Amino acid sequence: MLLHLKAVRLVLVLVVLLVVPATALAATVKVRVEGKSQTLFGPTEITVTASNALDALEQASILGELYYHVTQSSFGPFVDQVGRYGGSGSSGWVFKVNDLSPPVGADKVTLQDGDRVLWYFADFGPTGGPPTLTVKAGAKGCYTAGAFDDNAKAATVTGLTWHVGSKKTAPGSIGTAYCPGKHTGLLVRATATGAVRSNAVK
Repeated sequence: MLLHLKAVRLVLVLVVLLVVPATALAATVKVRVEGKSQTLFGPTEITVTASNALDALEQASILGELYYHVTQSSFGPFVDQVGRYGGSGSSGWVFKVNDLSPPVGADKVTLQDGDRVLWYFADFGPTGGPPTLTVKAGAKGCYTAGAFDDNAKAATVTGLTWHVGSKKTAPGSIGTAYCPGKHTGLLVRATATGAVRSNAVK
């Protein structure tokens, strides 16, 4: 009987050792998916539990019933389609973590609690992908927008436009606070010429 109990305890310990590492690697992060012409998932950045950037896309796919396809390459898993649109020679699906485009595959990026993961469709030029926009809420009901290149450095954009809900728009500029006044229940976000649209903020 004693040997049986020891065997059971050993099995339980082994199960815990197998389960805990996988759980420990998962992080609580926010994810958003921006398509060619509209947001496909999480305009306000939805909180999920994921271990890497590819896993974050998987969680978005589950929650939003969003189709995506992965191709295996010599560099590892490669996302070649999300939603209706696949990539081509000069465009495709890429990702950023905290406004930075990592130099490794999506399955190789270990996420930390609080990270922001953005998947988006990009048209590539001589200097890389398009700038991505990020909006933050400030004091007294005001908002600021930032634009970032692939290295998470400040980027220059033109034609910045603020959107309050689906109808109200206003011109703006990077780093300058926008104070729309009362807008109960409406989300605020920003777009700019040639840039990936921002997250939406209450």
